[in-house]
Formats: sequence, structure tokens, C-alpha cells
Amino acid sequence: MQKGTKRNIFVAATYAAVLLLGILLGQNYVEEQGNKPGNSLVPIGLSNNTWKIQQLIDLIDNSYVDSVNIDSVQNGAINHIISHLDPYSSYLVPNESQRQTEILEGTFEGIGMEYFNLNDTLMIVSLINGGPAEKAGFRVGDKLIKIGNRTVAGVNISREQVEKLIRGRRGTAVNVHIKRDNVEPTDPVSVVRDQVTVSSLDVVYMIKPGIGYIKVRRFGINTGDEFRQAVIELKKQGAKRLVLDLRDNGGGYFHMAIKMASEFFQDRRLIVYTEGAHEEKHEYFSEEGGAFTDGGLAVLINENTASASEIVTGAVQDWDRGTIIGRRSYGKGIVQEQFDFSDGSTVNLSIARYFTPLGRSIQKKYTPNWSNMVDFNNMYKGLWALDTLYAHGRAYKTMSGKQVYSGGGIMPDIIVAQDSNALNLFYQDLIQYSFIEQFVYARFTKKLPAYSIENFLQGYHLPDNEYHKFIDFVRAEGFVISDRKKNDLRDVIESDIEALVGRYYFGREAYFKVKNRNDAFVKQALEFLAFPPQ
Repeated sequence: MQKGTKRNIFVAATYAAVLLLGILLGQNYVEEQGNKPGNSLVPIGLSNNTWKIQQLIDLIDNSYVDSVNIDSVQNGAINHIISHLDPYSSYLVPNESQRQTEILEGTFEGIGMEYFNLNDTLMIVSLINGGPAEKAGFRVGDKLIKIGNRTVAGVNISREQVEKLIRGRRGTAVNVHIKRDNVEPTDPVSVVRDQVTVSSLDVVYMIKPGIGYIKVRRFGINTGDEFRQAVIELKKQGAKRLVLDLRDNGGGYFHMAIKMASEFFQDRRLIVYTEGAHEEKHEYFSEEGGAFTDGGLAVLINENTASASEIVTGAVQDWDRGTIIGRRSYGKGIVQEQFDFSDGSTVNLSIARYFTPLGRSIQKKYTPNWSNMVDFNNMYKGLWALDTLYAHGRAYKTMSGKQVYSGGGIMPDIIVAQDSNALNLFYQDLIQYSFIEQFVYARFTKKLPAYSIENFLQGYHLPDNEYHKFIDFVRAEGFVISDRKKNDLRDVIESDIEALVGRYYFGREAYFKVKNRNDAFVKQALEFLAFPPQ
């Protein structure tokens, strides 16, 4: 296949459920070298053996006993080839490719609302600030009855169907019938679709006097600028130390990881380099003059911190710029390049490994797992088994003399033990079946509170009787929970309920502020920044 004029490189991300493992979508960046080939796929000089694939498809199309969808046949053939290469190479059909781009770039054409399906009724639980829905007059708590001419309440409509009704070309209008305070207005709310931008930063605030906190959701197209501006604003508020939360961040654009890491260095530093069998070694350096070059820095990571997040973490650790706190990161150290087909589908092909400044590869071992090939529809799910055990690879020393290792993921400098309650199967079921959301949106959304966000954050705690009502609610749904387990899980469940109530009343920022009040990772980071070792 011949490549075109522009190259996109991907590092696997966690943002879609289209492929295995949940951390398999890519991150791309446009390389600086203008003369490099790029991402257009067109046929050239194929060998006789290569033509066999096309000949087989033509044979099926022209001679097979039944009519078949030849596009599905071709997609299946490509999927079969790509999925057997490694856990990260992937093939995305056009709508999957478009969704990947929207997620990574943080932009889409729609109206900017988030809803929850409560008892087969769609209730608005969040509005994007300044988005089309907010401008049109929608409120949190409104229930959607009809979108256009389609009834959406009480008809068991799927999320995919709702998305098709709400989304559309920028500048087009859609009428939405709602119910507000149990009253259904005669006239619908008309909203004009527009481009909606979602920040890649979940929250930015002063968590303690002198200490700023930034949680990064993904490395999107604007993350570098958003992060720099956030740091500047925190410094204006007196931040001399920083907690950077990269937990559950599956990655994003490769060059945004380099740009973010640059903010921690005054001079030009090696951040990462890539190399592969068909890729020469290429080094990527920080830009000079970072916005946070000398303050205390704690980086929070966990087992879902992957790829681009690991690039930032590795650079901070290798250069002794900050302290890594949490649990071993995911261990995704392979780079994908994106190739586009003319129909809008894409192939994200693994082309190189990346290495931290000291030369560490943090890619975990992977092997084929053929035993999981159960049926045609699921034969590729779980095809690859990733090694979850950590074995020290080659040892490296930082300039301060600290030993770090290659191998599966990045080991933190300070380890936070896993909360056994968070791993409890009953608690996992609560999350999977959205019981906490159902309880909160059914009980706490009747009317807005009479107190301010400051009072809520400082003093609100779930009343005792509400926790008992939650347990009664879950038991009524058929779940069995012992009194002992009810007591063991109380703190984690109450924290989730309080955070969700805060999000509904006061927005996304309140959710994380409430969660951070009793977060073990955050407590460890604040303690370290307050009393760093001498």
C-alpha cells in the first residue's frame, strides 16, 4: 500500500467499547517531518499471493450460493488479519473511526447535554456550559418526552437511537418536548445544533492553600493549551505545588503528552523516543520555558493510566522532576500509525515502541489466547492475554540515584494499596447496573438545595437514614447483601452518592471535589507535598 503526505501516530486509549480490553483505541499526532509518507491507502504492485484475498472476495460476490453483504465480508477479512497482529492494532469502520476522532478531539456536532435513563425516561443530568442546550433554556432535571416527532419516554429507546435523533449537522434545529417539575409545556424547546467542545480537564482547583489540583481526562487536541492555562491560573491563586491526577487516563494525542510534559521543565529535555523494525529512532524533546518548572509535583497513577499518560509519568520520574504516587500503570508502550481508507474506515497499525528518557520500555508482555475464541461474533474478544504480573526488567538509575525499571507499566515511587471494598463484586455490580445513579436521581432531584456549593462541599454528608434506604432499594431489586458487607462498603458507597448529588446540583467540578475529600491517593499526595523528604 502506498502512503500519502501526512502521518498520524496513535498510542492506545480507553475511550470506546468497539474493541478488546477497553484500552485499545489510539492516539495520533502529526509528525514534524514534512517529507514523511502519510496515511492514504491505495493499491500498488501487489504480489500474486496478495491478490488471492481480492480474488476470493470477488469469487464470493459473483458465485456464492446466497447473496451476501460484500462490505461485511471485506470488513471481516481485514478484522481477521489486523486482530491477529497484536492487542493494539485495530480496524475501525467509518462510524467507529468518526467516534474515535470526536472523543480524542473533544468536539462533536450536537446540543451539549448529558442524560440518564431513569425508569425508561431520559432525564437531563448535566449541561455543557455555554452549549446549545443551555442557551436554548434546558435545565438539569428536565425529562425528555419527544425529540422531533419521535417519542422517547416509556418506549425503551436505545442510546444509539437517541444519539441519532439529537446529533446532526451544525446549524440545523431540533424540537424537544420536555416535562419540567411534572408539567409538560405545550410548546417544545427548539435548539440549534452547533459544534460542542468538551474540555479534556475534568477539574482544576486549589485543593489546599498553596497546592493546586488538576485532573486530566484524556490527551485531546487542546489539552496542551488547556493544561498550561490551568497551571497559570492556579499559580495566580498562589499554587506553589501541584497534584496532577492521571488516574484512569487512557491516553490521547501523542504530541499533547510531550507538550504537557514540557510544562515541567525550563530547558530542553528528552521526553520520549520511538523505534521499530521499520522505524528509525526518533527523539522528542520538551519545549523550553514550561509553566511549572520548579514547584513540588505529585503525579497520581493507577492500573488504568496508559500510553500518553505513561509518557508524561515516565519523563517526570526519569528526570526526578516529581514523585509518582499510586499503583502500577497499565503498561502500553507501543505506537500506532493511522491509515485511512477512502470510505472513512481506518487501520491503526502498530509500527514502533516508545521508550522513556532513560531508555525504559514499559510495554507489558502479551501472548495469543486462542482459548477465548468462542463464536464468530466474539472470536476476537480476549484474543490477546496481557501479563498482569510485574517482574523487574532492566534496572536504570536516575540522576538522583533512584532505581527504576523497564517492564510492564511504571511503578510509582509511593504505592497506594488497593481498596478491597472497591474490588468487591457486590460493589462492582452496583456500578455496572447504575444503582447509585438510579437512587440519586430518583430521590435527590425533586428540588434544588437551599445552600451554596461552598456549604455543600464543606458540610454535606449523607444522612444515616438515606444509606439505609439505599440498601433497601438495592435489596428490593433482588440483590443480597449481608449486614457486615453493608457496613464494610458504607464509606465508599456514601462517597459515591454524595459526589453524584454534588454533580447534579452544582456541576462536574463538585463531583471531584467531593470524591477527593476522602480519596487515599489524594491524601497521600497532599501529605507528601506538605512534608516532602529532605
